[in-house]
Amino acid sequence: MDKEIPKEQLKKERRKLWMKWGLIGAGVVALIVVASDFIFSDSVKEEDLVIKPAELGTLESSVSASGKIVPLYEQAIVSPVSTRIMEVYRAEGDSVEAGESLLRLDLQSAESDVRRMSDQVSMKNNEIEQTALNNATYLTDLEMKIKSKEMAVSHLKAEVANERRLDSIGSGTGDRIRQAELAYSTGLLELEQLRTQLRNERKAHAAAYRSKQLEGSITRRDLLEMERTLEDARVKAPRKGTITYLNKDLGVSIAAGEKLAIISDLSHFKIDGDISEGSAGKIAIGAGVNIRIGRHTATGHVSNIIPQSKEGMTQFSVIFDNDNDPHLRSGLRTELNIIYDQKDGVVRIPNGQYFQGAGDYVLFVKTTGDRLERRKVTLGESNFDYVEVVSGIKPGEMVVISDMSTHKKSSKLRMKPKS
Repeated sequence: MDKEIPKEQLKKERRKLWMKWGLIGAGVVALIVVASDFIFSDSVKEEDLVIKPAELGTLESSVSASGKIVPLYEQAIVSPVSTRIMEVYRAEGDSVEAGESLLRLDLQSAESDVRRMSDQVSMKNNEIEQTALNNATYLTDLEMKIKSKEMAVSHLKAEVANERRLDSIGSGTGDRIRQAELAYSTGLLELEQLRTQLRNERKAHAAAYRSKQLEGSITRRDLLEMERTLEDARVKAPRKGTITYLNKDLGVSIAAGEKLAIISDLSHFKIDGDISEGSAGKIAIGAGVNIRIGRHTATGHVSNIIPQSKEGMTQFSVIFDNDNDPHLRSGLRTELNIIYDQKDGVVRIPNGQYFQGAGDYVLFVKTTGDRLERRKVTLGESNFDYVEVVSGIKPGEMVVISDMSTHKKSSKLRMKPKS
C-alpha cells in the first residue's frame, strides 16, 4: 500500500516547478526582446561615422564671411592725357623699381601745350614788369606835380603876408589882400586835391599790379600742372613692386583717365571681405579673424568697414597678423570667421557639415556598446572648430557629427563593427 505524500512536500514540489517554468519564460522573453531589438533596429557601418566627444571648454563666438586675398598696396597708373601707346618696355609679372619706364606715349600735343603755356608765362611776366614801370612813372609824375604845387602855394602864402605888411604901413589896399588870400586858398585846395589823387592812384595802381601778379601766378601754376601732367604721361613706376596689369595695345588711342598699368606689392597682402547685412552688426574694427585658405589657416583682424552696403552685402578689410605667409597668393578665395564674443565653460562639440546655424537639431549619441540613440539637441554659437551645445548633450558623451540624413527617421541605430 502506497504511502500518502505530505501536503507540505507537494506544495514545495509545485513551487519548484513554477519557479523553473518562470525562469524559462523570463529567459525566453528576454531572448525575444534582444532578438527583436537586433532584428528590427537599423544599422550603420562604424567606419562611415565620425564620432567625437562633447567637452567643456572655451568657445570664441564668430560670424562667417568670405573674402579674397589682394595686395596690401596696389597703385593704378592712368593716362593724364588723350594719347596713343607708342612703345612698351615691360611685361606683366615683371618686378620694377621706382622710376622705371613702363610705356612711351605720344606726347607731341602735350609738349606743344607746355611750350605754349611757357610762352604765356613769359608774356605775363613782361606785362607785370611793364605795369610796374608804368605805375612808377605815373606816380612819380604826380609826386612832381605835388612838389611844384607846394612851391606855388608857398609863394602865394608869402604874397598874402607881403600884402598884409604893405597894408599895415598904408601902401596896400584891402582888395589886393583879398585877392592874395583867395589865390592862396585856391592853391591849398588844389594841393590837397593832388595829394588825394596820389593816394588814390597808389591804391589803384597797387590793385592793378596785384591783379597782374595774380594772373601771372595762375599762369605759372597752370604751367607747373601741365609739366606734371607731361611727366606723369611718361608712365614710370611710382614705387617698387610687380606689374600685375599693363596695357600693351600699341597704336591704340587712349583717353584721359584710362588705366595703363597696375603696380602691386606682392610681398604683403590683405583680404577684401563681404558679409551679409544681417551679420554686419556683429563685426567691429580690431575684431580678431580666423582665416581658412583651403586647408591652411591664418589669423588677422578687421582693419576697415565700409558703412555703405551693396546688394545686401557689407564690405570690410582684414589685415593678416603675418602677411609674409608663403601660402598667401593674390586672388585666392578665403573663408573668414570674425570673432565677436568669448564664452568659458561651455559644452562644445566639433563643427561639421551637420551645423547650419543656431537652433534645434536631431543628432545621434552613442549610449552603450554598439548602440546609437537619436536625440533632440539645441545648438548655439559657433566658430570654425566648435559648436556650442545649449541642451541635450552632456560633457563626455560621444556624438556623431557626420551626415546622418539617411537615418533621420530611426530612433536607434546599431553600429556594425569595422570589417
